[in-house]
Amino acid sequence: MLSSVSHTAPTRDSEDDSPNVDSEPSADGSPRISVVVCTLNGARRLGRCLAAVRRQSLGEGLQLIVVDDGSTDNSSEVAAAYGAEVIRHAANRGLAAARNTGIEAARAPIVATLDDDCEPEPEWAERLLGGFAEGVVGVGGLAVPASDGGYFAGYLERNNPLLPLEIDLASNTGIAYRFVLYLLRNARALPSGERAVHAFATANGAFQTAVLRKLGGFDERFRSEEGGEDLDLCLRIGDEYGTGALRFEPSAVIHHHFDTDPRALLSRCRSYGMGAARLYSQRTDIPPTIFPFPGLIAGLLVWSRGRASRVAAVLLLPQLLFSKGCRNALQRSSLAPLLDCYVKLAEEANLNIGFTMGLWRCRRRQG
Repeated sequence: MLSSVSHTAPTRDSEDDSPNVDSEPSADGSPRISVVVCTLNGARRLGRCLAAVRRQSLGEGLQLIVVDDGSTDNSSEVAAAYGAEVIRHAANRGLAAARNTGIEAARAPIVATLDDDCEPEPEWAERLLGGFAEGVVGVGGLAVPASDGGYFAGYLERNNPLLPLEIDLASNTGIAYRFVLYLLRNARALPSGERAVHAFATANGAFQTAVLRKLGGFDERFRSEEGGEDLDLCLRIGDEYGTGALRFEPSAVIHHHFDTDPRALLSRCRSYGMGAARLYSQRTDIPPTIFPFPGLIAGLLVWSRGRASRVAAVLLLPQLLFSKGCRNALQRSSLAPLLDCYVKLAEEANLNIGFTMGLWRCRRRQG
């Protein structure tokens, strides 16, 4: 149940924050799309997100809902200042529960989910709506890491963690097949253009509201420290509606302001790993999410016994395993991308750690 609901607040009078009304609501006065932004102590970043939503070309055809998931700062007041419909949880319940609260309040046939550290481009909502062809249940957009300079910001640009999972994952769940796809993903250029996908990140996604309600929304067993609720939802949609129900529309762009601290980077990986473990424990049709290269490199370093030539060879091996860094170094005439393979190894090691922790937690709860 919702703890408290504030009324719709007046929109700011600032010219920069006022909506650009290029299209009207539907004939019955209902919005064309409901945008749900969930926040927890996000007052410092929330205004930037909501100002960008208010600049959407849909104008009055958009309903803006902010779910304050138990913040102790003034997030609700910031949201109200931008004219959002504010719903507040008295205590933190997690991202999945917060999104479900927003879905309950949506009045449009399409509901979009957006993180509070994201800035959508002015035609973002229209582009998402344009992706709903016959048989399409959900549309994901492109999340571009916003760069503030520095190596790790550049790393996220070159290795975007919010790209969709491609449709070829849906054709086979065998470990060998998935491993081949993993190797190819590391070696070849990524697909581009509008296409059917296996799953996408719900930091930038839109779905038919009726379908989300039919499926029970996001699974609230996925807590915020775990992640994975977006992949779970996409898989359930695929189970119900088949291949082609999810589309990726790269012209629906948001700019995602990641925390580029390396500790935050690795913490996110552990969170994703824990979410993957919960998903693995709940489904029988997916293999465990374990990355082999960190163990391989660690084993080879032990084998090298400190011999300089062997250690050097082992340390060069990641450049072959993650060859995209070498290509980026040549294309950009920069040495920085040569470090990417080692950061990738650290990420995969933390994904493995998170998966192991999550699996232990799930089995402990079941026991």
